[in-house]
Amino acid sequence: MAYDLEEQEQLDEFKAWWKRYGKLVTNVALALIVGYAAFQGWKSYQNNQSVEASTQFQELLVTDEKDLKAIQAKSAVLMDKFSATPYAGRAALYAAKANYLANDSKSAKSQLVWTIKNAKESTVSALAGLQLANILAEEKNYDAALKLLNATHDAGFDGLYSDLKGDVLVSLGKSSEARVVYQEALNKLDSQGKYRALTQKKLEAIGE
Repeated sequence: MAYDLEEQEQLDEFKAWWKRYGKLVTNVALALIVGYAAFQGWKSYQNNQSVEASTQFQELLVTDEKDLKAIQAKSAVLMDKFSATPYAGRAALYAAKANYLANDSKSAKSQLVWTIKNAKESTVSALAGLQLANILAEEKNYDAALKLLNATHDAGFDGLYSDLKGDVLVSLGKSSEARVVYQEALNKLDSQGKYRALTQKKLEAIGE
């Protein structure tokens, strides 16, 4: 095929450009293709992990509440193999409750600490913090409980955190501080919720 002078010049320029930059362009294109394939593979892997974790979490929920060993084993699998999914934190929180009810506070605290550090959902982490603070308060480890209650957490739990903080302060004999915190709790809690009514009674109980 014959080219006119202008076309031939453009073709020569392109050949020269390709000779100089062609290898770089090819490498970049290959890197993009490989990167995209890797991204798609990782995305598929994450989806598969999430589906499998969801299935195992549902199996955990239907486990007999009295079968503590089974609950511990199933939750451990989710925490170990599916820690990147939201179900791991939920499983740890569920197992902590089962252990607490079975009077195994040591295991419950361990799982709650794990949940606080590793849960992918801020609400789950906040629940774990609240429950751990409650256990610590029951053990009269008030300083540790207050440290947890003062830590950053999901704002949706501000009312409950303040309520428990008030309980701890009352136990420490700090009624004036407890009064302030209980009031903060009342401002945060649902005006129609049962917890608000309980907090109001606590506030009234310590007087002015």
